Amino acid sequence: MNKRLISAFALAMAIYANAQQSDGGISNEMLQSIKQSYQATASDKAIRNAIGGSDIRKLALDQDNLKDMDTYFTNKVESKGIADQKKSGRCWLFTGLNVMRSKMITKYGLGSFEFSQNYSFFWDQLEKSNLFLQGVLDTSKKPMDDKMVEWLFKNPLSDGGQFTGISDIVGKYGLVPKEIMPETNSSENTAQMANLLGLKLREYGLQLREEAAKGAKPAALKKSKTEMLSTIYRMLVLNLGVPPTEFTWTRKDAKGNPVNTKQYTPLSFFNEYINKDLTNNYVMLMNDPSREFYKNYEIDFDRHRYDGKNWTYVNLPIEDIKEMAIKSIKDSTMMYFSCDVGKFLNSDRGLLDINNYDYTSLMGTNFGMNKKQRIQSFASSSSHAMTLMAVDLDKDGKPKKWMVENSWGATAGYQGHLIMTNEWFNEYMFRLVVEKKFVPTKVLDILKQKPIRLPAWDPMFANEE
Repeated sequence: MNKRLISAFALAMAIYANAQQSDGGISNEMLQSIKQSYQATASDKAIRNAIGGSDIRKLALDQDNLKDMDTYFTNKVESKGIADQKKSGRCWLFTGLNVMRSKMITKYGLGSFEFSQNYSFFWDQLEKSNLFLQGVLDTSKKPMDDKMVEWLFKNPLSDGGQFTGISDIVGKYGLVPKEIMPETNSSENTAQMANLLGLKLREYGLQLREEAAKGAKPAALKKSKTEMLSTIYRMLVLNLGVPPTEFTWTRKDAKGNPVNTKQYTPLSFFNEYINKDLTNNYVMLMNDPSREFYKNYEIDFDRHRYDGKNWTYVNLPIEDIKEMAIKSIKDSTMMYFSCDVGKFLNSDRGLLDINNYDYTSLMGTNFGMNKKQRIQSFASSSSHAMTLMAVDLDKDGKPKKWMVENSWGATAGYQGHLIMTNEWFNEYMFRLVVEKKFVPTKVLDILKQKPIRLPAWDPMFANEE
């Protein structure tokens, strides 16, 4: 009797489950309704024929928006030379170094000058490797399906990052001129090196978890980690070269005439020419309308060194951020800036404008989400860092457009730059790093709040390109 009841109950549940699935699936009746809703008009056929053989962006290019682009800016920080990150995700590094080189060029009257991105990248990769391995040790008692353990093994290493990487790496290892440690094929094309490093780190992570599970003492685990990092160091040397510990450099003026020749260490070079407290002199600002404004936030485990500083930012309305950006540009100070660069980018013109493409007319439907909704639905987030350097103000002091120095080479966009309308800035700008002297007291006071800590895997804070 009990078996019959159990069988009857199981049958009833199966029928209920099938009914639920049927209710949520596309039934024949629903499919017929969907099909009948489509009207095979002549215009639809023409659009289908066009899309079948063309890039959608070319078809959606708004011809009414192709008038001559205004490249005049009322306020602009001059720069010399456009950097090129090539096929790498180091935009965060190029942007941070571009901010510093701008100051150095202006202060010392230099010609075209760049810091070695490869030098800083070397130490970034070693420090991130240690960050991963130590994170594995810190979570070794947790199961493999723990959210943090899973996140670590999914993200053992990346060539992406954000501004805290500048303060973490440059503050500890200093800087060298580009000619002292030039680019290599692996620094400019990071995919293969990154794959091998990531594979080795995952292997090492499992080994450390196994040693910890067998009761290895902290000293033994530290010894193992050191040996593992020695292998990572060698792999980095083979790909990127040996980082210099000291070097001789001749400073030249804008005409190429020698000014002085000195011997430096990377830290003494940094201290002489930059001498900034990169951790405490800057404030990271965010415009994220999906979270409460005028609050201080911290991203857990989002740093470039284990002993570095987690990414902390103040979330503000866009107009507040613009005020600080304008002050900085008027003071000839560039800023670290990041945005969702792929949205409405006309790369041929170097123009970011929400009116560049008319997808609504092409597809016959509106795309109506606002910035908050795009963030909440994972449709938009910061993807690329650049250097904010210019703003064009109207007679009332309101911004009409902005310009950034990019790191895609001198021939990309508008002479190596991107110009964005103020409307685009509102919708797709996310982060700005500003010197404290341009930040009002009411915003600095927010930094005194205990930060609201967000998890490392929050999709809004994935590493930039």
